[in-house]
Amino acid sequence: MPPVSNSPAKRVRRGRLFVCAAPSGAGKTSLVRALLDADPSLKFSISCTTRPRRTKEVDGHDYHFISREEFERMVDAGEFLEYAQVFDNYYGTPRRQAEESLAKGQDLMLEIDWQGARQVRKAMPECVTIFILPPSRAALEERLRNRGTDSDEVIARRLRDAVADMKHWKDFDYVIVNDTFEHALRDLKAIAAGKGAALRSSRPELKAITAALLA
Repeated sequence: MPPVSNSPAKRVRRGRLFVCAAPSGAGKTSLVRALLDADPSLKFSISCTTRPRRTKEVDGHDYHFISREEFERMVDAGEFLEYAQVFDNYYGTPRRQAEESLAKGQDLMLEIDWQGARQVRKAMPECVTIFILPPSRAALEERLRNRGTDSDEVIARRLRDAVADMKHWKDFDYVIVNDTFEHALRDLKAIAAGKGAALRSSRPELKAITAALLA
């Protein structure tokens, strides 16, 4: 008979939860995807949404695309860690999915809006929150137009809403200015690696940038 081990079971490290938010057009999705490609230790938390699927999106990979009725049922049942209404559509993070992954030691990345980030901070204060800003309003408008998916009216509304979103940058632990993709990705990698001290939202140089964005 093999000897019985009296050593305690190895404790699994709880995963880290990263929450990334940004105004529409700031480049959040592209940056998060590039980070996930470069860091296999991170897993993307797939959100539910009621918005229509875009041409290149895959159900269950980019989002769980569900009906408004199903989304509202999940809200009533308390099945979301966070949820919000953005541009006439709902977005939400399934609570069970996130809790199970973190308990297994899996690091998670949530790509959500500032409203959702506020809810996650309340539910999981240990989360690491990141906000991505464009370098200027002109750059933001150019990026929105280059998508080629929205009318002038929709772009104007997105720009107005972006200003409202950017007012919440101080609520986040870290802020990245997406002036160039390579620079912003390097900053995001540093934060994920626990080396983002120079990117804290309290750094003085952000005052002039945010003042111009919000003017």
